[in-house]
Amino acid sequence: MDRLKILVFPCGSEIGLEIYRSLMYSRHVELIGGSSIEDHGRFVYENYIGGLPFVEDSDFEEALQNLIQQENIDAIYPTMDLVIAKVTGMADRLNCKVIGSPVQSNLLALSKKKTYQFFEGKIRVPRLYDRLDQILKFPVFLKPDIGYGSRGTKLIHSMEELKKRITKVPDQLILEFLPGEEYTVDCFSDRFGNLLFSKPRKRGRIQKGISVHTLPAPEIEHLTNQIAIKINSEITLRGAWFFQVKKDENGELSLLEIATRLGGSSALFRAKGINFALMSIFDAFDYPVSVLENDFSLEMDRSLNQRFNIKYEFDTVYVDLDDCLILGEHVNPTLVKFLYSSINLRKRIVLITKHEKDLSITLKKYRLEGIFDEVIHIAKHQSKADFITESSAIFIDDSYAERKSVLENKKIPVFAPDAVQALLSTN
Repeated sequence: MDRLKILVFPCGSEIGLEIYRSLMYSRHVELIGGSSIEDHGRFVYENYIGGLPFVEDSDFEEALQNLIQQENIDAIYPTMDLVIAKVTGMADRLNCKVIGSPVQSNLLALSKKKTYQFFEGKIRVPRLYDRLDQILKFPVFLKPDIGYGSRGTKLIHSMEELKKRITKVPDQLILEFLPGEEYTVDCFSDRFGNLLFSKPRKRGRIQKGISVHTLPAPEIEHLTNQIAIKINSEITLRGAWFFQVKKDENGELSLLEIATRLGGSSALFRAKGINFALMSIFDAFDYPVSVLENDFSLEMDRSLNQRFNIKYEFDTVYVDLDDCLILGEHVNPTLVKFLYSSINLRKRIVLITKHEKDLSITLKKYRLEGIFDEVIHIAKHQSKADFITESSAIFIDDSYAERKSVLENKKIPVFAPDAVQALLSTN
């Protein structure tokens, strides 16, 4: 497959930054970051284009068309709910693909009121109060119709407080208060409408509407799977998407919102092997995708950075060379950092490679000789799984086929280059 040029817009959003972290090591894509404002995206994306019109500006579509032509863009990856709705609405007029679900689903998900009205009677949704005289019990919960996370929300404890609030901030939804725990369910649907992945995670500490501490919640997976299947059967979804639920006073899960994009903290599952961004791109270009998930427990906490704590002890690191430790003409600095941190912890480092050139010359060229306790140089037709002898080990390789073989045959965790950051922070 040819390398795909992907425009991420806006690239400095939380989602834009997660897409970069997901794809920065992939040999399949070339990322271009686009933005209407100067933000963190310009410090992250090597190929950055600023000063684009805002999505609601009259000249946005023309500017976008010009950029697509000038940069030979293969696909746009929109990252914010309103932008997703706008860009997919003009998808038929653009000379490239748009990553994500169709515009009808995006417009429905954009509005919480429309979402609740559509799914009422199909799954549990919060009661929506259209008039003040319908409210028999406080507190109630106010939130904007369009928005995400907890931004713009407020808990109201009395009628007097409610009247003051809606005078100050009109056009908010008045909803029943759900006092229980809140969860995000990260999902993936392929181009055929198959729900390939659906796993809940608990929303812990929240900052600016984003969960900054999260961990898997397998105890409610049987319940959230039913909701995911129902949502997926009622509307057309493609690629990564998620929904949020919260328990009512009786412990029943109620839908809060649906978003037709990957979640800001879905990196939790990326560390387990689920690269939502890359899978979404492959699916958009009609390549078959499947899910390969590691079986270990973990949690994620972040402030301005991501930190992982993978609960798995290992003594040996098996690592690939081409397109993994060496990317193009450069050494992968994150992976080298991890290897040296593993050396500091007295772990064995084993290079296992199908390198077609003189291996000693290549290792010397990139100053990598001396790192490895053992070097296993095999033929192209051989399987790396056949040469892994340690059970207390991990395997790092860019090849999905090799990772799948090792995971299935050796039952040890496997990692793509994009997931090494999780290992590094664990070390």
